[in-house]
Order: sequence, then C-alpha cells, then structure tokens
Amino acid sequence: MSSLAASIAKVGSLTFVSRLLGFLRDLVIARVFGADAGTDAFFVAFKIPNLMRRLFAEGAFSMAFVPLLNEYRQRRGLPEVKGFVDAMAGALGAVLVVVTLVGILAAPLLVLLFAPGFADEPGQRELTVAMLRLTFPYVLFISLTALAGGILNTYERFGVPAFTPVLLNLSLIGAALWLAPRMGEPIVALAWGVLIAGAAQFAFQLPFLARLGLLPRPRLDLRDPGVRRTVRLMGPALFGASVGQLNLLLNTILASFLVSGSISWLYYSDRLMEFPMGLLGVALGTVILPRLSQRHAAEDPAAFSDTLDWGLRWLLLLGVPAALGLLVLAGPIIATLFYAGEPTGAVGAGFSAQDARMTAQSLMAFAPGLIGFIGVKVLAPGFYARQEMMAPVRIALIAMAVNVVASLLLMAPLGHTGLALATSLSGLANAALLLRALRRAGIYRPRPGWAPLLAKGLGANLLMGLVLSLGPGQLDDWLAMGGGARALELCLWLLGGGGVYAATLFASGIRPRHLLQV
Repeated sequence: MSSLAASIAKVGSLTFVSRLLGFLRDLVIARVFGADAGTDAFFVAFKIPNLMRRLFAEGAFSMAFVPLLNEYRQRRGLPEVKGFVDAMAGALGAVLVVVTLVGILAAPLLVLLFAPGFADEPGQRELTVAMLRLTFPYVLFISLTALAGGILNTYERFGVPAFTPVLLNLSLIGAALWLAPRMGEPIVALAWGVLIAGAAQFAFQLPFLARLGLLPRPRLDLRDPGVRRTVRLMGPALFGASVGQLNLLLNTILASFLVSGSISWLYYSDRLMEFPMGLLGVALGTVILPRLSQRHAAEDPAAFSDTLDWGLRWLLLLGVPAALGLLVLAGPIIATLFYAGEPTGAVGAGFSAQDARMTAQSLMAFAPGLIGFIGVKVLAPGFYARQEMMAPVRIALIAMAVNVVASLLLMAPLGHTGLALATSLSGLANAALLLRALRRAGIYRPRPGWAPLLAKGLGANLLMGLVLSLGPGQLDDWLAMGGGARALELCLWLLGGGGVYAATLFASGIRPRHLLQV
C-alpha cells in the first residue's frame, strides 16, 4: 500500500470511530430531545462556534498554516520551526481570547444575526443566548486544537487529530444521558457538553506535540515573518475554503423563518452527510494538503499533478457511490438511526414519524452535493499548497451566489428541502469550477485512462442504484418495523448494494491499484 493510501486508511479508520460515535450522539439527542424549538435553539447555539471550528480545523487556518509550516520544515532547522510555532500560538491565542470575550458579550446580537426568525419567539431567543454564552468558548479551545492538529499533520502524525473529535461525541452523549435529567432546562446540558469537550480536545493533543519537541511556548510577536505570511494567506482562504460552511449557515438563517423543526431536520440530515465526508472528504483533504505542499516545495509539478489525480480517483470510485447510497436509502437510514416509535419521553419531545419524513427529504437533497463537497476537499488544496489564494476565492464567490439565488427560489415551494438542494448545487458548482481552473492553469493534467475508468465507475454506480431503488420499499414500511428489524434489513441492503458495486467494478477490470497508485 502506498504511503498516501496508508495515511488515508489511518485517518479514515479513526474518523470512522468518531463518526460512529457521532451517529450515536445524534441518535441519543434525537431520541431524548426530538426536533422542536428547544433543539432548534441548541443547534443554532452550537452552529455558531462550530462554524469557527470548520473554518479553522478544516478550512482557512489549515490551508494557510500547513504549507508554510511545511516550508519551514523542508528548508529550515528545528529552532526556526519552533520559533514560528511559538509566535503563531501567541498571536492566535491573543486574538482568540478577544474574539471569545466579544462573542459572549454580543451573544444576543449574534442570535438575531444567525437566527433572525427567533426574534418573534422571546423564550426561544433567550434560551439560545444562554446556551451560546456557554458554547462560544469552544471557539478558543478548538482553534488552538486546530493549531496543534496542523503541526501533527505536517509531521504526518495523522492519527491523533483524527481521533480528537471522539471526545466531543463522548461529552455530548454524557451530557444528554446523565446531566440533562438533572437540570431544570434539560437542553442546556448539551451546551455544557460542548464547553467541556473543547477543553478536553485541546489538552489531549499537547503530550503528542511535546514528543515532537514542538509544544508551543506562546510569545506575542505580530512582526514575525511566518505569522504575517499566515495572516495574509488566511484572508482569502477564510472565504475560499469555507464556502460550504457559509452555505450551511445561510440555511440556518433562512430555516429560522420556516416551520418549527426545520433547523433540526437540516441538522440531522447534514450530520449524516458528515459520515462519508469525514471518512473520505476530510481524510483526503487532511492527507493531500501536506503532500501537495511537499511536492510544491520540491518543485515537482508532475508529482503535484499526479497527487491531485490520485485524489480524484478516490472521489470517483468511493465518493460517487456514497452519494448515491445516501440518495436512494435516505428514508431507511433516517428511520433506522433516529426513529424509535412515537415520542412519549419526559425530557424532550422525541423524534416523530413526521420528523423522519422531513429529515429524509433534506438528506435526499443534500446527497448529490456530497460529490461536490468531497471534490472541493481534493481540488482546493491544489491552489492553497501553492499559496495561490485568489482563484479559489473567486470561484467560492460564484458558488455562494449560486446558493443564495437557489435558496431564495427554492425555499418557498420546497421549504427546508429547497435549502438543502441549493447547498448541493453550490457545492457541485464550486468543485466543477475548481477543476476547470486547475486544468486551464496547467496545474492538473489528467493521467491516461480516465475515460474507461469513468465509464466503468459510472456503470457500476448505475447498477447499484438500480438494485437499491427496487428493493427497500417505502418509508412508511420502515417506520412500521421494529428497531432491530430495521437495523438488520438496512445492513443487508448496504452490504448488498456495496457487493453489487464492488463485483461490477471487479468484473470490469478495476483493481485496488487504481486507488493505491499515485
């Protein structure tokens, strides 16, 4: 197995553990609290700091910091690397303390900005403000965690950052099951869970930095050349790398004007999208950026292009079937994971059959966009590794415009499902335009054999989709089953569909080397 494929396997397997716990977390939240005004309030209070996590941990900070740190590592000695890390930690920490304090004080304004529909619901608005003041310090902790993770990824210690999100899932599960029944307002327990998780995630990575000799000793030096270059690169990257998250935030804003539960339906379906995104999209993005940065520092454009080609082969052979599976099996997946009969719980409203129908609709609308979202994770580093920021920013602006226009056109006739569909269209547009720009600039030159590979991959997907569309039946049939029967049947369909896909690829001549060779 190639080193890149081995890294993908390591990150993917640890992310798989995290995503499984994430599913358990969401299952617990759905079955304890359901989808109502209280959960809408928590998801808004969590989405604001969580957006910052996406911007830093998987977005602008990593895109700017990792290539520069790689450059220091390749061309300078450990003392200069350590000096850069110390200065970056000091500058980032100072900014984050200020941002966190401002966020806590401005919580009422932030709630009106990100969920303006709550303005007419005083109780819901005040509950959201109270929870946001608990969750906002998560920004401080998780951004410092992103700094630590960027250092570890640069030195190809991918496992620790990939495992770290497990702590968030464990904290929220514990808050829902143990703390919530002991509180006057049970949903607030989840906000405490977020705060505790942020501190735990940061502390967890520190011993591993110490082993590398890179445990930061923060010093505030805003004139440090590395800090200044990181800040200059982060400006464009902040927008260009994070358009998908900004689109989801727009969904929250617009969904706050729709019927109660809309924000929660979008949240649950987006969380299911996060499973293949974490296993493949985030894993690819995590591994490919340091490798592309190394290829660029070594002035090897052919190897740079081949690395992009390798990432796109993973998208075709694994990302496309994942998107198709979510589209065709949306109803069975939602019913199996979240529905436990009509709610009667004492803590919250529970997850109803109507919630299952609405969440399945938005998951089906999100599913095609998975191809675009993973594509962006592969293609955007093709610019960021070269420290070229403006092209992806221009493309991100176009993609955001697509999302805004489509959202406004589709939310009236389709409600929350229209918002999910608009996000998918935006993600696909973003990836397609990035690919075109890389081709036009001569940065990416496809290797021979793409036409037959594409035909075989799409043919296998077509056959798998046909099998899955004919068998599982209607959502109401799944809701009428017992929980165990649903789980067993869903596993059988997933294994059957995956088996048909793999057998068709094998019969057409596709072998593991098509994924392993760079």
